[in-house]
Amino acid sequence: MLNIIWLVLLVGSAAVAVFTGQVKEVVLAATESAGSAFKLALGFTGIMALWLGLMRIAEQSGLIGAFTRWISPLMQFLFPRIPDGHPALGSMTMNIVANMFGLSNAATPLGIRAMQDLDTLNCHKGTATNEMCMFLAINTSSVQLVPASAIALLAAGGSSDPTVVIFPAIVATCASTVAGILAARLLSGLRRFRQEPSEKAEP
Repeated sequence: MLNIIWLVLLVGSAAVAVFTGQVKEVVLAATESAGSAFKLALGFTGIMALWLGLMRIAEQSGLIGAFTRWISPLMQFLFPRIPDGHPALGSMTMNIVANMFGLSNAATPLGIRAMQDLDTLNCHKGTATNEMCMFLAINTSSVQLVPASAIALLAAGGSSDPTVVIFPAIVATCASTVAGILAARLLSGLRRFRQEPSEKAEP
């Protein structure tokens, strides 16, 4: 779908350029934009490498593991129907922690694995369970303690203080996460979306 959208935009801009007689301007703008995009991506790569390295140090030192254990009670509260010790809890917790620290690349496979683990508790195959919807809401809103991508983009763009986004990001993502949790919990209680409890798998 994205390929079709990009194709329409490119063909449309070329057609407008031909009809308005501004082909030269469009070609020059495309060339300049390509150069700017390359410079931005190069700077972004360096900053992201730095943040990912710091996060890897935090992971190896046990900091992220300690944070994972700290939020385990919260996970039990949000997902009370998942048995203690089930692999889904560990996968979801690691995904949420990775998102909190801006490790989106590491969070993606963890999120996929979490959904697969949750599906083992699903007695209605092909239909998302309440736990899946809750996890998706939390994953999408994603509390950001370290918005590494935003910081990297600002730094690559020449911002004098790229870390200024940290506090607004924490406030905004906390609000969005609370809204997502409330929406998932309220909708799961409606008759239209209500499901029978998922089967309890052995840990």
